[in-house]
Parts: sequence; C-alpha cells; structure tokens
Amino acid sequence: MICCLNPDCPNPLNPNGKKLCQTCSTPLVSLLRNRFRVIRVLSDEGGFGRTYLSEDTDKLNEHCVIKQLAPKFQGTWSQKKAMELFADEAKRLQELGEHPQIPTLLAYFEQDNCLYLVQQFINGQNLLKELQQRKTYSSGEIKAILLDLLPILKFIHDRGVIHRDIKPENIIRRKGDGRLSLIDFGSSKQLTARVQNKSGTSIGSHGYSPIEQIRDGKAYPASDLFSIGATCFHLITGTSPFQLWMEYGYGWVTNWRQYLRKPLSAELDIVLDKLLRKDIQQRYQSADEVIIDLAQKPTLALPPAGKSSAKIPATQAPYLPIRYTILRALILLSALMLLFGFGESWYQQYRRIYNSLSSRLNHQNNSGNGEAVFGQLPKISLANISLVKTLQGHENSVSSVVISPDGQTIASSGNGTIKLWNLATGKEISSLNGHFQQINVVVISPDGKTLVSGSDDNTIKIWNLATGRQIRTLTGHSDAVHALVITPDGKTLVSGSDDSTIKIWNLATGRQIRTLMGHTFWVRSVAISSDGATLASGSYDKTIKLWNMSKGYSILTLGENSQTVTSVVISPDGKILASASRDRTIKLWNLATGDLMRTLAGHTNTVTSVAISPDGKILASASRDRTIKLWNLATGEEILTLAGHTNTVTSVAFSPDGKTLVSGSEDNTIKIWRISD
Repeated sequence: MICCLNPDCPNPLNPNGKKLCQTCSTPLVSLLRNRFRVIRVLSDEGGFGRTYLSEDTDKLNEHCVIKQLAPKFQGTWSQKKAMELFADEAKRLQELGEHPQIPTLLAYFEQDNCLYLVQQFINGQNLLKELQQRKTYSSGEIKAILLDLLPILKFIHDRGVIHRDIKPENIIRRKGDGRLSLIDFGSSKQLTARVQNKSGTSIGSHGYSPIEQIRDGKAYPASDLFSIGATCFHLITGTSPFQLWMEYGYGWVTNWRQYLRKPLSAELDIVLDKLLRKDIQQRYQSADEVIIDLAQKPTLALPPAGKSSAKIPATQAPYLPIRYTILRALILLSALMLLFGFGESWYQQYRRIYNSLSSRLNHQNNSGNGEAVFGQLPKISLANISLVKTLQGHENSVSSVVISPDGQTIASSGNGTIKLWNLATGKEISSLNGHFQQINVVVISPDGKTLVSGSDDNTIKIWNLATGRQIRTLTGHSDAVHALVITPDGKTLVSGSDDSTIKIWNLATGRQIRTLMGHTFWVRSVAISSDGATLASGSYDKTIKLWNMSKGYSILTLGENSQTVTSVVISPDGKILASASRDRTIKLWNLATGDLMRTLAGHTNTVTSVAISPDGKILASASRDRTIKLWNLATGEEILTLAGHTNTVTSVAFSPDGKTLVSGSEDNTIKIWRISD
C-alpha cells in the first residue's frame, strides 16, 4: 500500500502501483527523500500535518516515525510559530536523542513545500492506553514510573530544555524491556527563550500543565515536575486532570486526595503532594530533589536492646540470635500438637509458618556472613575471573545470548539478525537472517543440532545450527515472542509472548500442542525443571506461575514480586527457582512448596536476566545498572561484581563446564568472561 501525504485526504491508503491518490488525486510519493516509505497515518496534527508510521529502506525497512508540517495558512503568525516549533523539535531531538529513553532524530528535510521530521519508532504503548487496559496502579508501580522518568527529566533539564507537555499520551512503555520513553518534544523550548506574543502563548495540555505555563507562557524545570505529578495522579485515580481543570480550574490540586481509590504509601503521598503544588515556589525545583525523597529508606521504630535510641535503617538491622529460640519453640509446639492428635492439616499450617519465618530471618542476614538457620553453608571463593574477549558485530542491541551444549558456539540475537560465534576464538561464523523485526530470544536444543528464535514479528523460527538453514516458521502468537525454552529431552518447545499466553510445540514437527492461559500481561520468561515435569513462567503481571508440563494445568501462582518479573531460571537439581524483577532484586523460591527462601539485593537498577551455573553453585544476574553480579546460590552471599559493559546488560549464559560466562548488552557487544576456582 502507498499512503497519500495530503494531510486533508480522508482515505490516504492506496494500492501499490498507483500514481495518483484514488481519493483526492494528489500525486503519490513512493519514497520520501528516496529513503522513507510511508505505511499509514498514526495521528492527525489538526490541519498542520500528520504523523506517519514509516519504513527506513536504508536500515532493512526498520520502522520509524515521520512528522509532517504542511500548514494551510501561508504567511500567518500561526504558520510561522508552527515552523519555529517544528524546527525546535528537530534541534531538541538531535541534542537529546543520545539518551536511550528519548527518540533519536534520523532526518529533517523539506520536500514538496512540506517539512518532515523523521525519528526513531518506539515500539510499545503509551501510558494512557495502558491505564485503559489495566484500570489501576499501586503505589509501588507509581514509584517505579517516577524513578524511570525522573532521570530523563534531569537529563533534559541539565541541557537547558524543558518538555512542557508531559502527560500519559507522551510516555511510552517499550515492549522490548518495559522501560519508559518520553516522546513529543514539539512543545519543548530553551529555558532562556520567551514566547513572542503580547499575552503569552500557552503551550501544553490543560490539567497537566501548571498555572505559570498556561497563564503566562513561562516554563521551568518545576513546571515539568508538576506535569509528571499530574500524570501520576491520573494513573492512580483514573481521573483525568483535564476534566478536573475544566470544572474547577486549579482548585483540584489542593484536595487531590479525595479522588484516591485507596490510600497511598506515606512516602508517595508526600512526594505527590509536593509535585502538585499550585505555587511554583512550594513545588520541587529539580528532579534530583524528588529522586532523593523517593530513595529515602524506612527506619526501625525501636532501637536494638542496649543501644542508643538513634534509628537504624531496616536494611542494616543487626543479627538476631533470638531467631533460634523462636524456631526451636515452633518445633516443640508442632511436636506437642501432633502428639495430641491435631492432625496433618495443622502440621501443614505449621510448615508454612515455619518456612516463612525461617526465610525472613535468613533474609535479614543475607548481607552478613551467609550463615543459615541450621548451620554454616559453604562459601565460594573465585580465585580469578577475567574478561577475555569483547565481540563486536551487532549494529544494535544484543538481546539474547546462549552457548551450545558442546561449549563451542555462541548464538546471539539482535535487530533482525542472529549471529553465530566461535567461543574459543571469538570469530564470527555466520549471520542468520529471516525475521524482519527485533529478535528477542534464542535457545539451542540439548543435542546441539537446532537453534530456535523468537521475534517481535510474532513468529518463532527453527534453524539447523550446523548449516544455518531455516527449517520452519511457527505462527500462532498474536504478539511479540520474548521467551523460549526446550525440554531436557529435546522434544518439546515452550514459548512465551506479549499476547499473555504460553504455547507448547512439538519441536520436531512444529505442531502446536496446547496454549496455556492465565497470565494477564506480557509473558517474558519461561524455564523448565531438569526432570521436564514443571514449567515456570514470569510475567509483567507481577506473578510467577508454575505449570504441570504433561497436563498443561497451573499448579501454583507466586505473587510476592513487587514489580514485573523479567527473568526466571531453575537450578539443575530442580529445587530452587530464581526470579529477577524490576524492583532490582532476585528472589529465590522453593520450587516444591512455592515458599520464598530469600531475596538478593545489590543491583541499583532493573535485573534483566539470571542464569545458574551447571553445578548449581553460582547464580549470575545482569542488570540495567550495566553490571553482572555473581552470587552464592546456597547462602545468597554476593561473590563479586563484573563491570565492563557501557549500557544495559540484557542476557547472561554459562558454558556447560561452568568455566565461561557470556553476556550481551545494549552497548551492541558480547563479552566473554573466564571463571576459575
């Protein structure tokens, strides 16, 4: 199809081969600037042009967004102002596009009396659409949104730019990693600029923009902070600030709490109240101030016995010997209850209490010497770990890495391409092309013969690893495929998708066996126990589900994650499930009972991927903080941190002998680390 570029055309799509639009007779342009193919209209800009979804033919038809400025009223003040703002937006994107959460400017040009701005396409949905689907957000989720957005504001404010139009529609949650991107800098301006109009020109959205911006046409960093507060208010309450502004003006900000559906955490209540102050002088003045208030750690109300009354952070709570007394009392009580015939049901209740208390007490000491409740667990000492090679070849982010069972080959995925590498030499063996969008995940069968890939194009492809030949394509998912795992016997493939389903396939024939439904949001990770009996799935609905593989029914749902689950892995002995989350922690679960054993904390940003060494002793975690951490799986003790990547580490994988760790990153590289005892 060819899209007509007349902004007034009511039906712009035309069949290929047409020279004139069949609706308005405007000459059709197959490629803008001999490079960009316009696919369809994304939005109408109220008579000044349109925004289009397009393809960049210079980048393997990668999607991009084209904004068109085609003002009708030539020579008017409105046309001049529109052109100024359009040029300003191009300049802002050129200056700010280096930030990974701001769209990159690809081109800016004039053609056929229209101006065009081409920018990176952010694959995801905006927060308004997300709100319409989800209906509610918790205090923890709003805090996570703030902590994701505030560093972007700090970045633009430090460069003398304010956005002026922050609202849910201009914030997109990316499908690839769940992070937020800030878009639409058409209203942004330099702090020193002034709108050239006698009465001032209000640029922004009523309800979301503060009074100084709407009334006087002036905007400051504190103005953007009001807008982010109004955005969070909308997400929490489901009530549009625009509707409140239409009815009450700025009166609603003084009693915003009356619209809450449930109370907020005390911390978020204070922050949101200060963000929404009508008087700019009473508002937060910088993003840093908000971040500091959100980062305040809770304190214990009572000091430890024999110490001063000064409050001590909960994360630094001292070792509590009384835990042994409590556990011994529980054991004695359980014996008495069983002795006097209270039966098995009471014992099951006791076990749940016991396991919960034990795991909590252990968790308090994770940052200490790694001591367990009933004895000293082994420490791990790594004599040497070194970065031996950095592989460069991907043009964009590396989304997934995996090592073949024979330990000779690395497979990595990125933007439309799979690359195979010799692990020993670091040399690229070949590139596999077949997907036409981002490839999110690759796995290799236990016999080392088959490679499987999942993509944003909603398909799964199966490849002959030795020849690089594509064997077949599996279709059935209605959205991007982000998770793949193959059963230990090599017969069955499991896939997880952004369509919220899990599908089970016969790997040899490609036949779909069944679909597992139960998650309410994107399924981003799957893992199978070593006996092939249990499937674990992690989702952005904040739950982990355990499934019976042979029957396809849900066994248990683990829902204690405070944020979305990004990765799951099962230990080789089938006893421990490890899950990673956007709350920056790794949780270890008893796979048999579903009890939370301990929480590992140490990363300073989202944990993106986890892997366990073949001997079951070491857990590796990758993070948006650009590091990899190695942990003693038995004790939860952090062994060491590997730094070297310059952007988010997306994936980690151990070699079959456990002596090599491979990591992939958004810095477009793969790193090979060697481990020795």
